Amino acid sequence: MLARIAETFTNCFKIPELKSRIFFTLLLLAICRMAAIIPLPGLDGAALKAFFESNAAKGGSSLLGLYSLFTGGAMEHCALGALGIMPYISATIIVQLLTAVIPQLSKLAREEGGRTKIIQYGRYLTLLLCLGQGFVMAIAWENPDSFFRATFPGKLVLIEPIWWYRIQTTLLLTAGTLLLMWLGEQISERGIGNGVSLVITIGILARLPAAGQAFIDMYLPAAGETKYNVFHAIFMIVLLLAVVAGVIAVTQAQRKIPVQYAQRTIGRRAYAGTSSFMPLRVNYSGVMPIIFAQAILMFPQKIFLFLEGSTKVAFFGQIARLLNEGAFLYMALYAAMILFFSYFWVATQFNELQIADDLKKYGGYIPGVRPGPATSTFLHNAMSRITLAGAVFLTVIAIIPIWMNRWLEIPYYAASFFGGTSLLILVGVVLDTMRQVESHLLMRHYDGFLKKGRMRGRF
Repeated sequence: MLARIAETFTNCFKIPELKSRIFFTLLLLAICRMAAIIPLPGLDGAALKAFFESNAAKGGSSLLGLYSLFTGGAMEHCALGALGIMPYISATIIVQLLTAVIPQLSKLAREEGGRTKIIQYGRYLTLLLCLGQGFVMAIAWENPDSFFRATFPGKLVLIEPIWWYRIQTTLLLTAGTLLLMWLGEQISERGIGNGVSLVITIGILARLPAAGQAFIDMYLPAAGETKYNVFHAIFMIVLLLAVVAGVIAVTQAQRKIPVQYAQRTIGRRAYAGTSSFMPLRVNYSGVMPIIFAQAILMFPQKIFLFLEGSTKVAFFGQIARLLNEGAFLYMALYAAMILFFSYFWVATQFNELQIADDLKKYGGYIPGVRPGPATSTFLHNAMSRITLAGAVFLTVIAIIPIWMNRWLEIPYYAASFFGGTSLLILVGVVLDTMRQVESHLLMRHYDGFLKKGRMRGRF
């Protein structure tokens, strides 16, 4: 297996076009990493970095830790790319949801050239989100004690006047995100893989050395004493391999709905009927339900902590403690919200009515199911059943890092690679990139990564 993979990578560099695409992608990803380490002027990033390192167990699993994960550590360095690519992703998600619920946008998406206009709307919305989030982040760095709930030895902002700092920081953060967005689009067009996904992935991989060091420190502490032994290490490695294998299997899992096309006559030519299938992915919503659930669940605890501090009522503090990550109420709400958002995402993105109409329009039908409303009902029921399996899978994967961090006392930097958003994104992007590389190899009569079959990737 390893020899075949090595041979496949060697073949990649025998194809001039594929070789140039790979080097182009690596070059732009290196520029993306530079944006994560170039500090903004007038800010003391060392103090913020020390805070994140000393509170890794909290920061890695909080909303700020999630944002820092997607920025590849740029936020904790007060770097140019501190906003990361998240405003662009948020804008894209918002536009997708609006397209599903606003008839005018839905009609525009089906017109020729409509997709280009919708992408342009997403870029405009990205600019607005960058300006807003950049200004909020500038104020957060200006008042770190209240925003991060921690005491810093000094100030993060080192320049005056304060409004010049705010404007300068907002514009630089906006420019950094727009640069990452442009680099991601260039990778998608001229490189290999999905550019935006690769920008996120390279940021996650940047944390891999810290996660590995944290894992090693569990077994080689400075004091020379540890409660972990070699059997724990073997168990952790086996668990990692099992989780990765499960994520790969479910990510690629599909239910193939058979589709039969009747004989058609176009002009003077008659086309015989053909059979095909419609793939319905088990994990249709991807990582989005986990991101939505994590983001939303951070606000109730902050609200109750604020109410406790302002009203001095202990009841609010008790509720806030119940919403601590790892508490029973938090875990129950977390699981319920992942299930809800899994179905919500499918409901907004999977249009069974349009699919049924398109099948009927082109003479296609599902064997044993009448065309039209009956086909729509069949697809709806089939998608609902497989979405339940995908949602339960997402819930288990999302809970594994929390369980390892809270109950097994595994450092969160290490635990985050055993599940959650990090592993789902890494596996999905790697599969998608390998699928594109394999398509280039097969077109030029080279063997792909697998002996039998082809990689399906995420799409």
